[in-house]
Amino acid sequence: MTVTLIIAEAGVNHNGSEDLAFKLVDVACAAGADVVKFQTFKAEKLVTAQARQADYQVHNTQREESQLSMLSRLELSYESHHKLMSYCHQSGIEFLSTAFDLTSLHFLVNELGLSRLKIPSGELTNAPLVLEYARAGCQLILSTGMASEAEIEAALGVIAYGLTADTTSKPSRQAFDDAYHSMAGQKALKNSVTLLHCTTEYPAPFDEINLRAMDTMKSKFGLATGYSDHSSGISVPIAAVARGAVVIEKHFTLDKNMDGPDHKASLDPTELSQMVKSIREVEQALGSHQKSPTPSELKNKDIARKSVVAAREVPKGEVFSAADLTTMRPGSGVSPYQYWEMLGRRALRHYRAGDLIVEE
Repeated sequence: MTVTLIIAEAGVNHNGSEDLAFKLVDVACAAGADVVKFQTFKAEKLVTAQARQADYQVHNTQREESQLSMLSRLELSYESHHKLMSYCHQSGIEFLSTAFDLTSLHFLVNELGLSRLKIPSGELTNAPLVLEYARAGCQLILSTGMASEAEIEAALGVIAYGLTADTTSKPSRQAFDDAYHSMAGQKALKNSVTLLHCTTEYPAPFDEINLRAMDTMKSKFGLATGYSDHSSGISVPIAAVARGAVVIEKHFTLDKNMDGPDHKASLDPTELSQMVKSIREVEQALGSHQKSPTPSELKNKDIARKSVVAAREVPKGEVFSAADLTTMRPGSGVSPYQYWEMLGRRALRHYRAGDLIVEE
């Protein structure tokens, strides 16, 4: 059975509070998620003072301000990261975070020693940062919200180059393209990268989710593919697993009514638990490609199927006619496939209406 990696995305739903971040870890553990993911950044390295909020951020926070002002309140200190990672280890859940700047990336790799990294959709075209992600030598999850196929391929070219090229070589578009199309580059990508389909809107409209794009991505790029969900509710991630997603990422919060940009588009603790439970049930239900009776079905075959029976009283020696025979449950007698063979034969015994036909 394929086991989906379920990432509970805490993101910035801690509102900059270490205590709330610990509570989010507890919720992710209680729900049965495999990973709890945060976001690591220094606001002054991420946005300019002039960068405006997204429309959904203004709507969800009911406050119009600069991104810098908003994000400054949502930072977690590096010291808090150390505490959270230790707490996750004690709690039996993997700690993961997304770095939005080079300093934060180096912190995650060199100080926290993460072996898995998540490249967010917004950084997919940030080639210098993507290159450093690749050079970190970790397993990479690349989210592809807002991206075209050409942009995904370009990012994979940067990663292929980072995984295979000597650090003394000079990066260039041509070098990235050559690395992507090389055998070594393709092998490195298959060993290191998982793609996530994603629709970057909060919440994502159902008619813009396009789960079939996962099939296209898997076919075109030949990489393991999953889904990062921003839709309302839990139906879409469950459907994505049924469609073959190997990773599911979903935002969650302690309370959807809390102040902050992402709470309203996140799952509450009960919904997160239900999503994980439903995904595990779907994984079991996907089962085998083989079509054959299952062990639990076998005991029901005779009960549910039919046999040839006497439709009326038939004396011994009488020739069976269509009026004499019918099919009824149980299925422990002569198969209905033999119905036509029975017509025209003489009864070897006396039958009452409803008796199973037994002709040896």
